[in-house]
Amino acid sequence: MSRLTFEVIFQNSFALFLKKNLNGNRIFEYERNRYSPLKDVIESIGVPHTEVGKLLLKESAEVDFYYVPVPGDVIQVITPETPVDVTRADILRPLPLPRIAFIADVNVGKLGRLLRISGFDTRGCKSLSDTQIAEKAAREKRIVLTKDRNLLKRKIITHGRLVRSIQPWDQLEEILFFYGLRGKMKPFTMCPVCNGKLVSVNKETIEDQLEPLTRLFYENFKQCSICGRIYWEGSHKKKFEDKVQSFFQKKQE
Repeated sequence: MSRLTFEVIFQNSFALFLKKNLNGNRIFEYERNRYSPLKDVIESIGVPHTEVGKLLLKESAEVDFYYVPVPGDVIQVITPETPVDVTRADILRPLPLPRIAFIADVNVGKLGRLLRISGFDTRGCKSLSDTQIAEKAAREKRIVLTKDRNLLKRKIITHGRLVRSIQPWDQLEEILFFYGLRGKMKPFTMCPVCNGKLVSVNKETIEDQLEPLTRLFYENFKQCSICGRIYWEGSHKKKFEDKVQSFFQKKQE
C-alpha cells in the first residue's frame, strides 16, 4: 500500500517534548487509508495539544487540530504567544473559557494552594483519576495544571499547561506570567484548603473558636463559606505579598 509523506516543523521550544534522536524537523509517514488528523500526529511524538499555540500550513494558512495532512504538506507547530488569554477564541480553540479557573492535579498540589491564596478559583483533585480530572475540567471549564503530559493529551481538555518549574513558588511565578494574571490577583479571598470564598465575619461570632493569643491580638477575621475555617492577617500576608512583588521586579530588571 502506498504511503504519503508530509513534514512537521517544531520550534526549538518544543525540545522538552521531542523524543530522543529527533531534532526540530521531523518527517512523518502513515498509511494512505489511515485517518490521522494533526492532533494525533503531534501527540504521537510526545507533544500534548494543549502546548500548541498555532499550526501553520506552508508558513501562511492557519489550520486546526483536525486538519488531515496531504502529501507534500509542510506544517509549522508554534508555541502559544504569552500571555495566553484563555477567554479569547482562536482556530485551535473556538470555544474560549468564560473565566480564569484552574484544576491542579496531585503533582502540583502546592501550586494549587498558592493559586488559591492568590485569589484564583483552583480545584484540587487528590482523589481523582486522570479520567475524572479531564471530565471535571471540561464540565467546569477549567485550565488543567499538571506535570503529566499524558493527561493533557485527552481530547476533552481544551486548555492546560505542563508545569515546567519544580518548586511551588517558581511554579506560581510561571503560571502568573504565562496567563498574564498580575492584574487579576485578589489575594486572601479564597480558602487555601477547600477553594471556598472567604467572607468577613464579626469577631464576636467566632470568638469561641479562637486561640487565646489570636483573640487578644487580632480584630479582623474571615471565614470560609464552605469549610468554616477562620483566617486573619498575620505575618504570612506580608511575606506572600513581598514574594509575589519580587516576581514582577525581577521581570522588569
